[in-house]
Amino acid sequence: MPQQGEARAATMARADFFSALVLVALGGGALLEALRMPRFEAIGANPYSVPGLVPGFLGAVIAALGLVLLVRAVREGGRRRGATGIGADAGGARLWLALALTLGYAALLVGTLPFALATGLFVFAFIVLFEWPESAGRRVRGALTAAVEAVIVAAAVTYVFEEFFFVRLP
Repeated sequence: MPQQGEARAATMARADFFSALVLVALGGGALLEALRMPRFEAIGANPYSVPGLVPGFLGAVIAALGLVLLVRAVREGGRRRGATGIGADAGGARLWLALALTLGYAALLVGTLPFALATGLFVFAFIVLFEWPESAGRRVRGALTAAVEAVIVAAAVTYVFEEFFFVRLP
């Protein structure tokens, strides 16, 4: 049994290593793009209302936490362990499904459909695909619950972005 635990630890360290690299790149890219956004200094805008402030902060946090994960993964040998890597088990299949759903949402739905509808469809599909009950008797209730949650999330996200952040959504 100890060998199975060691193999799982090696797989996790390897997955953490690659995940950390992606997080550092994603966070760093978000931070760099946020710094390139206009600051509206010429019109005397408040520095706390510039459009790149929140994305820059979030990008910096993601990059910093990615670095923490990277250091931990390297200490655990994730860089050199011969683990099977990401996508070799059921967790990997879920990762690829989540990636496909997220990319489909960003590339196909947003901009094609109204934002609230696109977000609702994405949330509904995500919940249904990841939380689908095994028993047939619970499936109708699960689908209804997913639909209600999707409507609430889509409405809340749309409202917050338009009313609090003053972002015009596609």
